[in-house]
Amino acid sequence: MIKINLLPYRASKKKETVTQQFMLMGVALLAVIAAVVVIYVITITKIKTTKNEIARSESELAELKKKVGEIDTLKKLQADVQKKLDILNQLRKEKTGPAIRLAKLSDIVPEKMWLVKYQENGVNISISGLAYSEEMIADFMRSIQSSEQFGNVELQVSEQQELNGVKLKRFDLTCVIKVQKKEEPPKEQPKK
Repeated sequence: MIKINLLPYRASKKKETVTQQFMLMGVALLAVIAAVVVIYVITITKIKTTKNEIARSESELAELKKKVGEIDTLKKLQADVQKKLDILNQLRKEKTGPAIRLAKLSDIVPEKMWLVKYQENGVNISISGLAYSEEMIADFMRSIQSSEQFGNVELQVSEQQELNGVKLKRFDLTCVIKVQKKEEPPKEQPKK
């Protein structure tokens, strides 16, 4: 009988199988390491991109906050200006008293006549001035009497005065303030 020793064949086969398994494990390990490195690089790239976007967004946000601050400041200034304009318009509408009377008086005063004194005492007004003639004084008095602001015009003094070699008429007159009634809205009459 013939005996064949198969042990070395099995041992070499076993060695070959172990070597193949180590090679497969090495390739698998290299594949896993390569996959981890690729995933790591992709993740790092995404993180850098996201950080850049966040930084850009924060800078845009800072610029927008600055613009919003400027807009808020402009809105406050606009509101202040509007409030002041409203107050001025209201004052213009409700303008009464000496200011409106002096404005009316300045419109009435003819050329070559100068007012030197204007004094209010309650409803009584005294006016003093200089004119070239009595006719100018008379025209001035008629203009005052026909205005809405003044009434009961009376000449107190009219005398000749020389000023720098020019003969002028000095006058003093008095008048009263006409009381302006504010118009009330008409009352509704009850229906029958």
